[in-house]
Amino acid sequence: MQKTPALYFILATLLIDAIGIGLVFPIMPDLMVRVGAGDTGQGSVWGGVLMAAYAGAQFLFAPAVGSLSDAIGRKPVLLAAMALLALDYVIMALAGTFAWLLIGRLMAGMAGATYITATAYIADISKPTERAASFGLIGAAFGIGFVLGPAIGGLAATVHVTAPFWLAAALSAVNVVFGLIVLPESLPKERRRPFGRRDINPFGAIGDAFRVPGLAIPLICIFVFEFANMVYPALWAFWTEEVFGWDALLRGLTLALYGVLVALVQGVIMPQAIRRFGEHGTIMLALVVALVGAIGFGFTGSVLGLVIFLALASLSDLAPPTLTAIAANRVAEDRQGLVQGVIASLGSIAAVVAPILMTLLFQIFVAPETGIYMPGAPFLFAALLIAAILPLAWRMGRAEKARTAA
Repeated sequence: MQKTPALYFILATLLIDAIGIGLVFPIMPDLMVRVGAGDTGQGSVWGGVLMAAYAGAQFLFAPAVGSLSDAIGRKPVLLAAMALLALDYVIMALAGTFAWLLIGRLMAGMAGATYITATAYIADISKPTERAASFGLIGAAFGIGFVLGPAIGGLAATVHVTAPFWLAAALSAVNVVFGLIVLPESLPKERRRPFGRRDINPFGAIGDAFRVPGLAIPLICIFVFEFANMVYPALWAFWTEEVFGWDALLRGLTLALYGVLVALVQGVIMPQAIRRFGEHGTIMLALVVALVGAIGFGFTGSVLGLVIFLALASLSDLAPPTLTAIAANRVAEDRQGLVQGVIASLGSIAAVVAPILMTLLFQIFVAPETGIYMPGAPFLFAALLIAAILPLAWRMGRAEKARTAA
């Protein structure tokens, strides 16, 4: 895939998306105070509601937006999503009540369509053999964004608590103008498909995708992996405080380190791994290191162990783009938006349910009345989930080899 201005626009779009997600984290307590959502404890609950609203809106709208891009083209959907995101940041900056913050987060979830359509755009302009490495660029852009987001949010908030939102709104607006200038349409009219009522129903779209021959196993693997991997963002702050007594600075630095490692893995290591091990070999490697890393976090109590297992956890992020590439290669070109929308919806379901389950499990195993003190229990649960999909991934690889040989 050639490095064109259009590709730079797509990567810039994904980078801005990731920055927008991350810049909220360091200012969330001050934001809750600003809208009168209570003290630290109560404010954290309402902050969780905002996170769930974002993921829920993305789940509900992802398949429809992905399918809409199959019907009318990628460019108008991408530009509309970025414009909506710019408007969302303005609303967040001006919000004086929690209700307006909630509206802003719902709009941001709808604008998460940027990720879906951007992925479909990259699928359009990449050869099937290049898609895994191309999707690795998406992961790299998100990794960099997740590093920059909290840093930008914290620094801009020294001016004013709403300054990060004004900055993000400006970046989004500039990117819309950039896209108008450099972005060609990637989906010709003859390869488009009609938009139907079933495309509005996220569950209907998921059902349609699972009925596509050969697509169910990659989708199951993607969902379970994303569900298990949510243990890190959901628990990192609580677990490191409980086990090591870390403050916010150390937690933030290690999360930034993780973002750097993920960017390196998906942007640099990913193409090399695909060339050396193939797609299915890369998936098996990623799942094995994910399993080892999760078990390690379940039992470790040393900083050295944390660093080692953090590196393994970042290496396991080879799995999502590779699984996404396999799923994309199982469908026709006019259904790429549908598949990417379904994958995003499955990720949104994981983002809504997994944090609740993981934090409840954490609470149970650190509570004195439980009688069993094991703060790493959620990581061990994540390891069980990873172990459960290893046979499916192995079977997928064998089936692919048989199909290739035939």
